Amino acid sequence: MRILEAFRAAYGDEPTGVWHAPGRVNLIGEHTDYNDGLVLPFAVPWGVTAAVSPRADGVVRLASLQAPGEEQAVEDLDLARGWARYPAGVVWALREAGHRVGGADIMIDGDVPRGAGLSSSAALEVAVAVALDDLYGLALPRIELAKIAQRAENAFVGMPCGIMDQAASALGEEGRALFLDCRTLGSRTVPLDLAANGLRLLIINTGVYHELADGQYAKRRQDCENAAKRLGVPALRDVTDLAGALARLSGDERRRTQHVVTENHRVEALVGLLRAGAVREIGALLNASHLSLRDQFEVSCPELDTAVEAAVRGGARGARMTGGGFGGSAIALVPEERLGAVRDEVLRAYQARGWAAPTFLEAVPAPGARRLR
Repeated sequence: MRILEAFRAAYGDEPTGVWHAPGRVNLIGEHTDYNDGLVLPFAVPWGVTAAVSPRADGVVRLASLQAPGEEQAVEDLDLARGWARYPAGVVWALREAGHRVGGADIMIDGDVPRGAGLSSSAALEVAVAVALDDLYGLALPRIELAKIAQRAENAFVGMPCGIMDQAASALGEEGRALFLDCRTLGSRTVPLDLAANGLRLLIINTGVYHELADGQYAKRRQDCENAAKRLGVPALRDVTDLAGALARLSGDERRRTQHVVTENHRVEALVGLLRAGAVREIGALLNASHLSLRDQFEVSCPELDTAVEAAVRGGARGARMTGGGFGGSAIALVPEERLGAVRDEVLRAYQARGWAAPTFLEAVPAPGARRLR
């Protein structure tokens, strides 16, 4: 395990333990989490590994195999820079919540494809959170660790994300998707056996990331909050009369509301199909989700739209963008016998536009965060 060698080289000793947390792909339920809504992600086979030892002096030392030469040692967590703000933020959030967490030597290794929208940041946060939970004997429930990781990203890093990514990483189960109510944080897993139904979930990594995304993400969230306030509800999740709500709204607030309300219903419908064993029938919901994200929430981009359209043209039963948008990845539900055709159609579409070829990954639901040694 190369992380052990890296830890020894950096810190001159063996780590107390090694923990792993996965990234996630969201099957459906996009931009609903911060609207107190419903989501259906699952953990993926790629993630972040953390080798960690406690320190008695309160200092947090941070190093990553993905960031050579950027080692940091901080007593004042506010001085952490760049990628190190994510794990430093977890230490901060645990202490802010009143948990007695001292220092740590932390070495990070990860294999989540960067920029693919598979939530490497949540995997990093959750890996460090479960490590510190073990090392300092906190015995926190996994959903509490997910909340700690979310608070680190919201309040310390400054990204106003919902809790979906961290919850999927902390609570994921092999062979199952996570049906999560982002208001109550109640969850249950539902079976997602693609292979038994002759299907594959193909991740199409566009390889692009449009830099406007961070500010635009915050604006979408503000649009939703403004709409809820105008409608007099705690969150858009509480809209029960969509037609009446849309009649009272206009512009961006109207479009955002239409997406969030209909997307919550799509999550419930897809969960119902999975429980009925009708996995092959979920494609239409994926298509509808993408159109809503493109037209109502306006978080897609030409590369994502092209990938989705080409995948369906090549024989996918359904496809949509996944993640925050403005780049990253699309997912396609593909019959096994059409995998090659779908890949070829997407590659042709990109080549015709003069774009760099996307990359492809096959995702299956993987285990959530755990101690490896």
